[in-house]
Amino acid sequence: MQSGISRRQALAGAAGLGSLALVGRARAAKPFTPSESLVEAARKEGRITLYTATFIEVEQEVVNEFRKRFPFIRVEMIRAPGGQLITRVKTEAASGKLAADLVLHSDRGLMKGIEHLFADYAPPNAADYLPESLVSPRLWPNITAGWSIAYNTELVKNPPKTSMDLTRAEYGDGQIAQVIAQSGGTTWTRIMFERQVLGEDYWAKQAATRPRLYPSGAPCSDALVRGEFSIAPLVYNIVYPKQRDGAPIKTFFPPEGVPIVPYGSGIPKTAQNPNAARLYLDWQLSEEGQIFSIKQHGNLTSLKVPPLMPEGMSKDTKVWVPKFEEFEALYGKWIEEWNKIYGYRQ
Repeated sequence: MQSGISRRQALAGAAGLGSLALVGRARAAKPFTPSESLVEAARKEGRITLYTATFIEVEQEVVNEFRKRFPFIRVEMIRAPGGQLITRVKTEAASGKLAADLVLHSDRGLMKGIEHLFADYAPPNAADYLPESLVSPRLWPNITAGWSIAYNTELVKNPPKTSMDLTRAEYGDGQIAQVIAQSGGTTWTRIMFERQVLGEDYWAKQAATRPRLYPSGAPCSDALVRGEFSIAPLVYNIVYPKQRDGAPIKTFFPPEGVPIVPYGSGIPKTAQNPNAARLYLDWQLSEEGQIFSIKQHGNLTSLKVPPLMPEGMSKDTKVWVPKFEEFEALYGKWIEEWNKIYGYRQ
């Protein structure tokens, strides 16, 4: 990432985008050292009720790692898909019965809509985070997902090297797959990147290859492993575990840029265990927590200087965050256009 905030802001303003470049290299993480007062207050509370949109298996690994450091905190987890989780939070809050001490969510837009329910909060290393990754001073990117391009090594003998390569005729007739544009905020970020960075005609060029369409990343990545198609843009944290565990998949971060998706997570004003919740979120946002997220789950980070980069990333890899105002305003019109170009019908 480039070194000066003013420089990043100038680039973003000039281009109408949030295009950045990574700098730095893997280094020893700063140890997470919470204040004694916070640890003792959390110890007295002894528990957290955690609402999350993250898959249970993934979040449980995070919980287990946290409890290695703080075994006196019990974590009760309630998981629901993104929209359902927001509905639950709204419904419980309206009746004065919001049980969550901490809400972790992948859709910053949905969380922004209920930011009034959350307490003022900033982690100790708040100044180390990209301002572009924040939609509210109360909501923080404990996880940052990033897009990659994946291909099946048993099927592809001449793999693509760029995002533009996915428009090449040699990958036509269903060799490429796409997650549909309206599957969620993560995919919508990629869709915006394609049009704003790769060009207004990119969708049409890519759709000409007649890609297969999938409702979400999970079934798409599973189908890639099975060899139902050869190539797909996929969120890195979906394919990383499969690649790590020996599936015939390789991934790369395209040189045109990597759309990233910062989460928006916060502590409700009504939290019964706010200190334990803060300790959990502070740890996740620390360099120690971010390195665990990168190494174990294939996430990226919204820290200005990454403490660790995934394989295939370098100081020259650009990352891209959409302007939040455009993220909200363009959705309906552009989704309709995408559906028409790709021939998708609900």
